[in-house]
Amino acid sequence: MITGTLGRYFAKRFLETIFAVFAGVFVLIFSVDLVETLRRFGDERGASAALLAWDSLLHTPIIAEQALPFAVLFGAMTSFLNLSRKLELVVARAAGVSAWQFITPPLVVVVTIGIAMVTLFNPMATSMKRQSDRIEAKMFGTGGGNSAGVWIRQRSIDGEAIIHADGRDDTGPSLTRVQVFNFDAKGQFMERVDADGATLRDGYWRLNGANVVTPGFDTLPTDSYLLATSLTKAEVAQAFVAPETVSFWELPALAAQTDQAGLDATGYRLRYQELLALPLMLAAMVLVAACFSLRFFRMGGVQKMVSSGVAAGFVLYVATKLVNDLGGAGFFSVPIAGWSPAVVGCLFGVYVLLHQEDG
Repeated sequence: MITGTLGRYFAKRFLETIFAVFAGVFVLIFSVDLVETLRRFGDERGASAALLAWDSLLHTPIIAEQALPFAVLFGAMTSFLNLSRKLELVVARAAGVSAWQFITPPLVVVVTIGIAMVTLFNPMATSMKRQSDRIEAKMFGTGGGNSAGVWIRQRSIDGEAIIHADGRDDTGPSLTRVQVFNFDAKGQFMERVDADGATLRDGYWRLNGANVVTPGFDTLPTDSYLLATSLTKAEVAQAFVAPETVSFWELPALAAQTDQAGLDATGYRLRYQELLALPLMLAAMVLVAACFSLRFFRMGGVQKMVSSGVAAGFVLYVATKLVNDLGGAGFFSVPIAGWSPAVVGCLFGVYVLLHQEDG
C-alpha cells in the first residue's frame, strides 16, 4: 500500500510539472508566432488583430507538438530535482523503494501522454493547421504550401516524366513555374520542358508558355504543350500536403494512395512511424532526465547535472532529426529511422541508471 500511495503521489507530481512546462512552452510559442504573424500580415487589408491572433492560435498546437519531448525532459528534471530538494527521494529510498520503482510512475504517465498526443492531440492540431492555411490562402494569398516546391514522378503511355513545380494555384488543379523532364519507355532522356504553368485535364497536362529543350536541337517555344498523364486531381493535390499536416489516422491511407499514384510516400510513412514511436521517445526523455536528476542536493553539482541533462536531451533531439532526414532520403529504412532514436535513448538511460543504482 505504501508503494502504491507513493506511486500515485509521484505520478501526480510529475503530471502537474509536465503540464505546467508544456503550458508555458505553448504560451511562449503562441507569443512568438503572434509577433511573427503581425510582422508578416499586419499591413494586409482585412488583417484585424483578432483574426491574426486566431490564425496564430490555430497553428500553435502543431509547433507545440514538436516541442513536447523537450517539455517532458525539462518537466521530468524539474520534478526529480524538487523531490530531491525536499528530501522526498531520500525518504523513499530509506523506506526501501528503489530508483526503478519511483521512476515507473513517471514512465507510465508519459507513455499515457504520448498515446493521447498521437491519437487525440495530433488530429486536432493538424485540423487546426489546415484551417490556418485556408485562412491565410483566402485572406492573404499565402499558406497551404503554395510557396514550397514539389517533385512529381508519373508514368503514362508516352513513358516516364518527372515534374517539378514551384507552387500550386489554390483556385484550381494548376501548377506554377513548371519544369518537366521526359523519358521514353526505355528510360532514355528525351527533352526538358520549361513552362509558366500547367493545368491538369482528364488524362493530360496542358502546359502554357512552354519552351521545349531537346538535346541536339534549338529551343522550341510554344504557347501550349500537352503531356499525357494518369494522375487525378486528388493525387496531385496530395503531393502538396506536408506530412506534418496530416492526421495520424489518415497517414496510412494517404501513403497507400500516394504509392498508387506513382508518387513518393516516404514522408508520410516516416511521419507515421515517428508518431508511433512518440510514447517511447517520451519515455527515453524521462530516463535521460533521471540519469542527471537523482543526485541529492547535499552532494552539490546541481548546476552541472542540469546542464548535462539538457545537453544529453539536445543531442538526442538532434540525432532524431538527423536520422529522420537520412530516412527520408532513403539511407535508412522507414521503421529504423522512426524508431531507432527512441530505442537508443531508452537503452542509454537504462544503462546509465543501472550503472548508478546497481554498480
